[in-house]
Amino acid sequence: MLKAHFDNEAELSSYPKTGRFLAGRLRHDMDDREKQILEELVEEVSVIDEPTRIYARGEICSRSTILIEGFVLRTLDGPKQRHAVSFQVPGDFIDLHNFALKRLDHNIDSIGRVTVGYVPHEKLQDIMMNEPHLARLFWFSTLLDAAMHREWVMKLGQLTTTRRLAHIFAEIWRRLQMVGLGDEAGFDTPLTQAQYAEMAGVTAIHVNRAVKSLREQGIVHVMRNRVEIPDRDALEEFAQFDPDYLYGHGSLSLREGLT
Repeated sequence: MLKAHFDNEAELSSYPKTGRFLAGRLRHDMDDREKQILEELVEEVSVIDEPTRIYARGEICSRSTILIEGFVLRTLDGPKQRHAVSFQVPGDFIDLHNFALKRLDHNIDSIGRVTVGYVPHEKLQDIMMNEPHLARLFWFSTLLDAAMHREWVMKLGQLTTTRRLAHIFAEIWRRLQMVGLGDEAGFDTPLTQAQYAEMAGVTAIHVNRAVKSLREQGIVHVMRNRVEIPDRDALEEFAQFDPDYLYGHGSLSLREGLT
């Protein structure tokens, strides 16, 4: 089984707001000074108890947000239903894009209870000017989002609903384990079948059928606030899931750091 890629307890003890940033990818390329700079960028921490639209499409933004605990979705509002175009897990900067764009072309919606930290854009400007290596890591973070978007676009076009859903489960599990969450049997999540439908681009009825099919095949068992996966290899083979695009393990990982 895939193990946690970093010392979760030690990192979060030293850096409780940002200790999961780039964990399982390039966190090893940050020295202690850079980690402390990152931690001190967070000016305000907020706990959001109910599902909330953190940022709306077109809203002018003066700060960027790091997800400390919980799940959020990037969404677009369609004529009939909301569409989730990606999800974020703890440690992700969920909107570094708005440092450059100022207005997002999508929404940021929380799912369940989340804790977020806010970084004023003035502080990010200082990083761009004075900390080129840390600035490059921020850039890397936004490019990871782009890589995941491309994978989603391809898989939504290639896969049946059941395989799409399996691919979503495989990605969530990998990404949670990268940041020291998830476990060898699966993962906890506040996501509902309605939200999986938004992620897969289908109706809740189609997701319900897909969940039933995955359960009957012994691949995935979806419960309230929990997804159990008996066999990672079986799940990833069925989902046609290749984790290289996550830049953790595999041919695209940066084991030696940035050069």
